[in-house]
Amino acid sequence: MQMPAKKTQAPAGSPSQTLSAFLSSIRYADLPDAVVARTEELFLDWLASALAGKGARPIVVMEKFAATMGPAAGPAEILTLRKRTSPLFAALVNGAASHFVEQDDLHNSSVLHPGTVVFPAVLAAAQDVGATGKDLIAAAVAGYECGVRVGEFLGRSHYKVFHTTGTAGKLAAAAGVAHVLKLDAHLMQHALGSAGTMAAGLWEFLRDAADSKQLHTAKAAADGLMAAYIARDGYTGAQQILEGKQGLAAGMSSDADARWLSDGLGTRWALTETSFKFHASCRHTHPAADALLELMHAHRLKAEDVLSVTAHVHQGALDVLGPVTDPQSIHQSKFSMGFVLAMIALHGRASLADFTDAALKDKQVRAFHDKVSMTLDPEIDHAYPRRWMGRVTVTTRDGRQLEQRVVSPKGDPDNTLSRAELEDKALRLADYGGGASAQDMKRIIARVWRLRDEANVRDFMSGK
Repeated sequence: MQMPAKKTQAPAGSPSQTLSAFLSSIRYADLPDAVVARTEELFLDWLASALAGKGARPIVVMEKFAATMGPAAGPAEILTLRKRTSPLFAALVNGAASHFVEQDDLHNSSVLHPGTVVFPAVLAAAQDVGATGKDLIAAAVAGYECGVRVGEFLGRSHYKVFHTTGTAGKLAAAAGVAHVLKLDAHLMQHALGSAGTMAAGLWEFLRDAADSKQLHTAKAAADGLMAAYIARDGYTGAQQILEGKQGLAAGMSSDADARWLSDGLGTRWALTETSFKFHASCRHTHPAADALLELMHAHRLKAEDVLSVTAHVHQGALDVLGPVTDPQSIHQSKFSMGFVLAMIALHGRASLADFTDAALKDKQVRAFHDKVSMTLDPEIDHAYPRRWMGRVTVTTRDGRQLEQRVVSPKGDPDNTLSRAELEDKALRLADYGGGASAQDMKRIIARVWRLRDEANVRDFMSGK
């Protein structure tokens, strides 16, 4: 039951108010078919990514925390365990699990991983209230549209220090859950206010291979869910949490632009701009990885033919990848340009199976890693973050200087993965950690492709 919130109002037509009104007004019946289909595809990609986190040490720790602090039963599924708990703890664990193997989606211009924060929260709430597939789809759209615009609003300066998925992601999760709970524009705004004041997530963890990245997504999903539920029951939040004098932009950005918060509302569907991840590494490595792969194929090069590689990158890549100079863990190796390009050169891919403890100690991998450097490229930096371009320059042992440029990495909307490729990826992700058998995953895939027709979104893992 919705209880009336205190009638504190932002100025009429403020960016926060405009965004909240739009998010609460989204209806499944008004969504273009392409948006609905893309939501189903993104949901499958997210769910499979969550299953791939099964058994990983940081995820096991989160599962233990949920078992200690949360109820032993409830309406919402912990996907990795096939157990039930409260929506809060399901969102927490699933949010962590789906970000572990670095295969979840990314939206370019917001530099946001929306799926790993939106779907854990929305699915948990939808299972709590017995929502339909159409309800889940519309709520997920609301979450993506909110998170993307907040990420774009906060700008490049924000991302230099803050992990946008942990900050804007909290508002994205709150918007999605508020939509599941059918909150009106006024209560939506309170949910965003509470989510925004909890927003956090710092990049410092990259320097010492800490587990914080999964904590960011876990807390974004769980805190966003909390923000929506307490708003439903009358808890108030700051009405100008985004643009206010002491709001998110004031504290976390030097280049915030409020125009992004209302950019193309209802006509530009940011969800359809979201990219799938092809390589199992940080997205900042993908443009150079694709460029090196194309160059080596075109010139029939082997790893031993390469004397040096220069990856021409945008500043965001330097900020995130630069601190990882000597990767000491599997997760840290996915944030090493040298390590990822070594995988490409030696194996022709950078897949889940290639990032192992053995690879960390492999002399050939380390030798190629040491051949790689990064440099800021003005053209690539100017295009970023709207477009993530890549360019590599290779010097060969026989003295040649070779170059390859990539405009759209594999997985971008204009170079996307087909449904067949997404199914193949989902099967590999489910198999990676033993999250689901091939038979179970094929059943789940079939159910996702008919998500819009589901009368109730409970029991994804039970086979019902």
